[in-house]
Amino acid sequence: MAFKQRVLHLLGRLWFLIAIFGPGLITASADNDAPGIATYSMAGSTYGYRFLWLLVAVTIGEVVVQETAARMGAVTGKGTADLIRERFGVRTTTFAMFCLLLANLGTTVAQFAGIAAAAELLGLSRYIAVPLAAVLIGFVVLRGSYAYVEKVLLVLCLSALSYVASAFILQPPWEEILLGAIRPSFQGDPKFILAALATVGTTITPWGIVYIQASVADKGVDVERYHYTRWDVTLGAIWGNLVSAFIIICTAATLYVHGISVETAQQAALALEPLAGEWARHLFSVGLLGASLLAASVLPLSTTYAICEAFGWERGLDRKAREAPIYYGLYVGMLVLSTLFVLIPGMPLFPIMWLSQSVNAILLPVLLILVLKLAGDPRLMGRWRNGRIQTFLTWTITVLIIIATVALFVTALG
Repeated sequence: MAFKQRVLHLLGRLWFLIAIFGPGLITASADNDAPGIATYSMAGSTYGYRFLWLLVAVTIGEVVVQETAARMGAVTGKGTADLIRERFGVRTTTFAMFCLLLANLGTTVAQFAGIAAAAELLGLSRYIAVPLAAVLIGFVVLRGSYAYVEKVLLVLCLSALSYVASAFILQPPWEEILLGAIRPSFQGDPKFILAALATVGTTITPWGIVYIQASVADKGVDVERYHYTRWDVTLGAIWGNLVSAFIIICTAATLYVHGISVETAQQAALALEPLAGEWARHLFSVGLLGASLLAASVLPLSTTYAICEAFGWERGLDRKAREAPIYYGLYVGMLVLSTLFVLIPGMPLFPIMWLSQSVNAILLPVLLILVLKLAGDPRLMGRWRNGRIQTFLTWTITVLIIIATVALFVTALG
């Protein structure tokens, strides 16, 4: 009888882990979507292993920021936008939601640029593939269920493993890689600063903060069992950025050493040649297409949900279009605008993908400052409020991003 009870207890704990596991891993792994792959490929092919130290630092920052958002979701049972409106009022909320919309629209455009790049690698016209993808995404999301999308995203976490395998086949200089991971390196030119901002902006994202808090709140995670979610967030960030590091390593070992700085998807696909040979282009394009389709499905949805939550408008796929016109209108509008932007003749696809992540970073401090104030409020968070170390690290990230942004504009104008 005692054995049976222990088994049932273990099964119960396993079921609980399965139920709560996912938001941290999904958010971190989404760093390796189309704009993420573009950013890391550009960084590795242009600067070799010199960005690995930044990725290590950003990983620590991502753990702190994502854990803070997840904890707020568990303690309050509310989303980020809802708390911002309650704490700071309509004006601040409007500004914050505008920044969120701008950042997420840019990233959605980047996802459709990824779809276009993948289609062209497969020999398809972007003018056919992108509109078809937009219609497919709209149909699946508006007719499907969020739970299904989440399960698919979890499976997608394994798709970037090809970079890990490719790196070990290449046998790169591991001592040089280790030095790149622990030795900071800086340059004062605008391109380097843009690349650094893109690396930060594709790892610590405005949409990721909103998404993970809403996910934890919607799951109804009990604060007494919150330590499981903390592990999810921490391990998810480490896993996602470990894969990101291997993207940098592969592109540095195959492209940087030959003086090739990635500007197209076809060049980026060369990093997988040691693993896939002549099939590298197909492997890269299929992975890019899958990641872009899934991110383009979830990202606009989470954006419109947050904006409607902030202003108390009807939201949710369980509502009909006439019951939630703003919710559905914003979602369709983001898909349409992203599609039209990517279809502009001559629009460079790969630069769009990584430049959008620089915009993410530039707008990120707005949300970080508000989250810091919320997470440090003892009336809201009680004993679960941010400690000194978390506050210090988040403020450090925020200040450094602001300094880098100012430096970018100064060097660009100078």
